Amino acid sequence: MGMVRIISTPIGNLEDITLRALGALGEADLLFAEDTRRTRVLLDRHGIAARPVSLHEHNEASRIARALAVLREEGVVALVSDAGTPLVSDPGARLVSAAIEDGHRVEALPGASAVLAALAVSGLCDGAFTFVGFLPRRAGLRRDRIESYRARPEALVFFESPRRLAATLAELQEHLGDRRACVARELTKLHEEVRRGTLGQLAEAFAEQVRGEVTLVVEGASAETAEAPGAAPAEADAETVDQRVRELLAEGSRPREIAARLARETGVPRRHIYARALALRENS
Repeated sequence: MGMVRIISTPIGNLEDITLRALGALGEADLLFAEDTRRTRVLLDRHGIAARPVSLHEHNEASRIARALAVLREEGVVALVSDAGTPLVSDPGARLVSAAIEDGHRVEALPGASAVLAALAVSGLCDGAFTFVGFLPRRAGLRRDRIESYRARPEALVFFESPRRLAATLAELQEHLGDRRACVARELTKLHEEVRRGTLGQLAEAFAEQVRGEVTLVVEGASAETAEAPGAAPAEADAETVDQRVRELLAEGSRPREIAARLARETGVPRRHIYARALALRENS
């Protein structure tokens, strides 16, 4: 019987790794890494000579046979992701399932996690939380996914691309109400930033594109926010607003300016127009 070790690695600061993880990385007969270049930096920093083999969403299925061959010889297969705890919005689930089905041991070596780090600094979690991960890219699926969490009382944790951060914050405000939230960016790195405020405040604060890894924590629903996050404009109004937003974007107006102007012209809440402007700018 072989062993699969799921090893957590630093989310930024290379010193944030356990002694046990360092030993396991050096002892593995086969080391799978999501990005071998990033893992090589970590290995070199700590003087580990292991040669990582790539395992990502496009080749995971083809790597399973190689892993099982090592495991059947009672070897040790180690798995790391780009950063943090593997299998959290990262590949590896199929490999682990195949190893379990084949009768091998699987153990986790805990360590850094962007989810837990963001929760810890957010001030918004009293114990319970739901990890949402990345929202779907398609507008309808995104809306439905967000709406499905509207009445949940626990904190919600999202991963998001820095390029889509402002649009996502505005979209969450539109569907969940203007709840408290925390944007944790580049955690444990040189340019770490933790900013707290309401979703609307944060959407404005991050209206210009940012860089780096982003984890977003949103407070859970109260009785008021679960029932009434804010009335969305009627369908006909939404079509009219979208058309005007596209025209003003084409003229070079900024989402904040568009929201202020069209709120006066149409009577549609400013936050809804702002969310649409960010979304339409993103998709243009």
